[in-house]
This record gives sequence, structure tokens and C-alpha cells, in this order.
Amino acid sequence: MQNLITAINDRARSIKTRPVKLMEVCGTHTMAIGRSGIRSMLPENIDLLSGPGCPVCVTPVEIIDYAIELAKRDDTIIVTFGDMVRVPGTGSTLENHGPVIVYSPLDAIKICEENPDKSIVFIGIGFETTAPTIAATILTAVKRKLSNFYVIPAFKIIPPALEFIASAPKLDIHGLMLPGHVSAVIGSDPYRFLADKYKLPGCVTGFEPIEILKGILNLVDQIADGRVEIAIEYRKAVTPRGNIEAQKLLKKVFEITDSKWRGIGIIPRSGLTLNNDYLYLDAIKRFKIEIPASIEPKACICGQVLLGLQKPTACALFGKKCTPMEPVGPCMVSSEGSCAAYYKYRNTDDTR
Repeated sequence: MQNLITAINDRARSIKTRPVKLMEVCGTHTMAIGRSGIRSMLPENIDLLSGPGCPVCVTPVEIIDYAIELAKRDDTIIVTFGDMVRVPGTGSTLENHGPVIVYSPLDAIKICEENPDKSIVFIGIGFETTAPTIAATILTAVKRKLSNFYVIPAFKIIPPALEFIASAPKLDIHGLMLPGHVSAVIGSDPYRFLADKYKLPGCVTGFEPIEILKGILNLVDQIADGRVEIAIEYRKAVTPRGNIEAQKLLKKVFEITDSKWRGIGIIPRSGLTLNNDYLYLDAIKRFKIEIPASIEPKACICGQVLLGLQKPTACALFGKKCTPMEPVGPCMVSSEGSCAAYYKYRNTDDTR
């Protein structure tokens, strides 16, 4: 590992013109970087910024508010992953309304069978990593002819979010550490536009400290050499074409749609919703519920953090009014959230 750190420092010294801003897109990368203290190992002119790759963090407050109102119905059970229950909505959290926490979406099938008199609504969040498992769950529910299974479709896809970042001059990102788990499904080819259209280097990276350092070195090498490519430093899990079978599942069940990202806004063609064959399982279409206007928490800068415009420590609430025990914004709630990572590892990593 020391050889990698030395190589990064040597190569970084040859980049004279500017601080180099590298964005780790994935929240799991952010946690791994904090846990291993990687920031403190890097030269001063290499700056790591968090990106929008935390599915809980980018789920709109409107989805939380809708799920809370739905959970108030006596004939409905909300099923969700654990990170979602403490995400603040406008005035409450799901935690206060009795959701069932599961580790796999397939657990919702069993809940449906055990509660045939209730509507079971699964909150469908996540990127291309988790969406195929939820697609498989939907197909299982259809095969078993379950009439009480529904999904709130709030899925996001990563490449359009990266195009949003690449096309915004004010963001001024010089290289992207691309997400390993998402890329295992979609491959590295969908990122080609970053190099071809925006001249932005990218590298698909694993999650061990050595793998992360290899990804950083790859990006620093590209920048120092004036090269632009989409590289893979996680070949044990990622190929250019990705997982074809998982991609087929996505195409069978979902279609691409415009989608709102919390704190960012609408990103065109950045979400997945149920296609016409499975639209009848869409909870939002099935249960028409009026909810008050959704409101983001005051002074929370999660949106700026997710775009790399600010670091969590720049937020006036960070570590004061907003902590993992009493979160104000979603980035402090999720196990993949940037604010949670900075808070948890604030004494062991350099959060400059």
C-alpha cells in the first residue's frame, strides 16, 4: 500500500496547474475512504469529494411523505430497507409509523402471504445494483398471483446523474471514481460518454483500501499524462458489458423516466419506473393520497454535498444539530451517507 501512496504523491507533484478534484461517486467508497483514513495519505493538491451515489440520500422527501401517509392506513404495511426508516420527511419519519424492515425485497413476498388482508407496499429505492433484485421480486409476486403486493418506484440510475455533473461547469470535477457495485451490473461501457463527450477521466474502483488507492492512482496518472479514458481497476467484478442477465431483468420490468433527486432536482431520464406490463403494481398509481407540500429541512446542505460543491463539515448543522442519533438531513442517516461518514471518522481521517 505504501508503494501506491508514494506513486500517487510522485505523480501528483507533476500536476502544477490546479488542485485536482476527484469525486468518489459511491457512498460505500466514501465510507471506506473515511474508515481507512485515505484522505490523510494523499498530497495536498488531491481533493476527494463525495458524489450522489447514496440511494437513501437522493430519495425525494415527497416519497418519504407519501410512504408515511400510506403507513397510517390500517390496511397497509410498509416494507423497506433499514436505512429508510429514519430519513426525515417534512414532519416525521417512517420509524414512527410501524414499517417492517427487511434485508431482501423477497422478504416482502412472505409478508404478503402472511397478511392476505393487507396491502404490502415495498419502497423501491436503489440504483442499478438493487433494482434487479426488486425486479425479480416483482416477477415472483406476479408468478404467485399475489394481489396485495405493491411497489413505490423510486429507483435511480447513475450515468445520467454523472452527465449532469460533467455538464455543469461550476462543479469543476477533474476525475470520477466510478461505483464498483453499479458497474458490476451495467459494466463500464455506459460511462464512455464521460471521456468521449466531456473529456473527463473515470475509473471503476473496488472497495478495499488498496483498490481505492489504485483507482486514485489511475485517475492521477490520466490527468498527469493528459489522457482521458474509462478504466477498470475492479476487474474481479466488472467487465465492459456488465451482467447481461441482470440488465435483462431491468428491461423486462422497468422503463426509464425523468426523476427527482433530493437536494438536486429533476435529472432527465435518471430513474426507473414500472413499465406498462407491471404498472398495476405501482403503489402511487394504486393509492391516491393527498399529502401536504413537502418541505426540505432548513439549513441542510445535503444537495450541495451530493454534488461535490460542499463538504459535510461546511454545514452549520454538522455535528451540532445534525448527528447520526438526531439527523436533520438524509446524508447523516444512511450508512452510505457522506455526512455520516465524515462524522463517524472525523477523528481518524483528514476531512479537509
